[in-house]
Amino acid sequence: MALETEIKLSLPPRAAGRVAASPLLAGIKPLRQKLLNTYYDTPDLRLQRERIAVRYRKKGWEWLLTVKSAAPSAGGLARRNEWEVAGLPGQFDFSHVDDASLRHQLEALRDELVPIFTTNFTRSAWLLETATGARIELALDRGWIEVPERREPICEVELELLAGDVDALFSMATGLLDELPLHPGAASKAERGYRLFADAPLLPVKALPAVLDGKMSTVVAFRAVALACLAHLQGNEQGVGESDAPEFIHQARVAIRRLRSAICVWKPLLPADFVARFDPYWRALATTLGDARNWDVFLGETLPPLAEAFPAHAAIARLSRHAQRQSARSRKNARTALQSTDYARLLLKFTAAVLALPEIDASPLKAFARRCLNKRVKRVAALAAEAQGAGAAARHRLRVALKRLRYALEFFAQLFPGRRLQDYHLAASRLQDLLGRMNDIEVASQYTGVALPGNQGELVRGWLGGRCELMLHELNDLLNDFLQQPAPWKQR
Repeated sequence: MALETEIKLSLPPRAAGRVAASPLLAGIKPLRQKLLNTYYDTPDLRLQRERIAVRYRKKGWEWLLTVKSAAPSAGGLARRNEWEVAGLPGQFDFSHVDDASLRHQLEALRDELVPIFTTNFTRSAWLLETATGARIELALDRGWIEVPERREPICEVELELLAGDVDALFSMATGLLDELPLHPGAASKAERGYRLFADAPLLPVKALPAVLDGKMSTVVAFRAVALACLAHLQGNEQGVGESDAPEFIHQARVAIRRLRSAICVWKPLLPADFVARFDPYWRALATTLGDARNWDVFLGETLPPLAEAFPAHAAIARLSRHAQRQSARSRKNARTALQSTDYARLLLKFTAAVLALPEIDASPLKAFARRCLNKRVKRVAALAAEAQGAGAAARHRLRVALKRLRYALEFFAQLFPGRRLQDYHLAASRLQDLLGRMNDIEVASQYTGVALPGNQGELVRGWLGGRCELMLHELNDLLNDFLQQPAPWKQR
């Protein structure tokens, strides 16, 4: 078995010709190969669900059978277990797979394997050695992913670590950003091939839990959570860029919120310069996406009942036009931010820094989780007492604290399984949802004040105020229900 460690970077086809001109490659002759790959799976795509890839690759006159298993990539970095052996297409001898469980799984499915899609591309590869002695293959792949009657282009740069430290890989990738319009990729060729095969619409990606267990160190747990948040964010990048569906921006924003909450949870154990260096960038990006999300909510959730209540009122039409202009502007800003070189550099540098974090805390993860959750629930309880009967600012502080508690609970959920946690999480979610809707009303009032100053917006602000009053009647009940829930992480 080999461990494949690589960074994948997407590249606009128009810029592909600039790769060979990079000073990094001066004087190095590339090796060019035509690579034809056929990926196999069962008709119900069982291998895809298990994140296993089986392919036959034609490399010159030789055919190679390859098996890969992998966790989701984040920040462009992918680490995959790989097994490769010479063979003939359609014949599946998995005896070279030294993971017994995986080998038995593949052998059980061998007779069901059928071709699913192909990739057909030309690879130009340069072998490089860094000043630190690391050996890296830089490959430019250009070609196509194909299924019957459909195909999509391949144009990407891959940096594969052959020897040395992974820091060298990130250093080279970051340096290339100064020369080329590259972007850290999230989807492998196999993932893209399955998507093309399914011919499914692009869908928003929701957060998946990081796999934690009580035997992990606290820093290893942070690493798993942070990379899961990056995978969540990058899973929605394409949708933000290509679709007007509000859920893509919503999920991208949630991913950054979760990431910033994770940094906050683990802050006492993280190097001060790590937090100071990266959190301002994530906060600025969250603000940009938050602006787009707020206008999406205003247009999609707040304005329709207003228009229904006052169908002939001229102020509603003016407000709608203003909101549409502002929404288009903020969506353009969000797209620009996620397509920028600064964002690409942030993904690479943050991922490298997360992987390089020193393990300075040896305390059990469960004990750390309990301390974090106790601290956050005390903060929520204090702010809950302050928010009862107070104004929007106090409710906003409570909402932020509750959100941080809920995300922390989700991070550590696998450490405290059971019905008590589900009930606690449900009560927190209900309260947060109400506080979120009340915050949407407050934001809508602010937007109305700008679009309809003075008496022009009096009717709208009055209607919004009435909605908020109705929600206030629910707040105390949901607060009391949540505060009476037994904490599921308490030792019994």
